[in-house]
Amino acid sequence: MKAVILAGGFGKRLRPFTDDRPKPLLEIGGKPIMEWQILWLKKFGIREFVILTGYKKETLIDWTSSNAERLEANFIYGVENEPLGTGGALKRIRHFIQEDFLVVNGDILTNLDVTKLRTMSIALVPMKSPYGIVEVEGEKVTRFLEKPILFDHWINAGVYRLSPEVFEHLPDRGDLEKFTFPTLAEKGVLTAVKFRDAYWRSIDSVKDMEEASQEVDKLV
Repeated sequence: MKAVILAGGFGKRLRPFTDDRPKPLLEIGGKPIMEWQILWLKKFGIREFVILTGYKKETLIDWTSSNAERLEANFIYGVENEPLGTGGALKRIRHFIQEDFLVVNGDILTNLDVTKLRTMSIALVPMKSPYGIVEVEGEKVTRFLEKPILFDHWINAGVYRLSPEVFEHLPDRGDLEKFTFPTLAEKGVLTAVKFRDAYWRSIDSVKDMEEASQEVDKLV
């Protein structure tokens, strides 16, 4: 099975760290995000990676080609000369895909078990509250919880198992999440798999980088 890594974004919220490199090459705990992703997926037998790149594409291509032998991985590339969105970028590589494949956002760290995903399914993880929670009984404060995991709310983990059929529902320009997944959901063919105990973090801010660097033991 191939894994497609969506790595074309500008990473504007992480400037100046992304001024000279794409977001997937930001280092977390001494390794680029993309390296953590490759090591994670290799645990499930995945060795072929399709990198969809745009911003700072030369830097990303140089890094992957230079590290392919060390990582024991094979790379092919889909290059955007202008932003197409995740759906548009994915649609352009349809001729490389002949069977089920994984799609992974290029800015996440996780250890979830991708073998649990079924065809046309998305991974869900419980939402972590961005704020501390105060529990009360009547007017009495009983407990403070610092940014707890909210197990009754689930979010898109940015990890998908799709079949080639998905290419019929991809926009020429636009995102999977806004165009394709709502269509598939309406047709009743999109499923979800909940990962209650998996480690997961999206790297969206400098604080995420700092906190994730203290959590990388969960990835090995």
